[in-house]
Amino acid sequence: MAKVFTIPVPPRLGRPSKRERSSDPRYVEGQRLLVEAMRYLAQSDPVVNRSAIELISEHVRTRFRMSDSPLA
Repeated sequence: MAKVFTIPVPPRLGRPSKRERSSDPRYVEGQRLLVEAMRYLAQSDPVVNRSAIELISEHVRTRFRMSDSPLA
């Protein structure tokens, strides 16, 4: 039988150190392209393209959560 050893690590108290944040232009550009695609589909024929708009919208809601940030 093998023994399991645990090495206790004291927790870091206080706030974690802040890191420098910089915006990611790819994130911002991707968001802009998705919005433009939905806008184009809505302007051309909103009734026919409704399912496509919903698909893009669902993708945005599931792929880009509230915790996502272009600054991360």
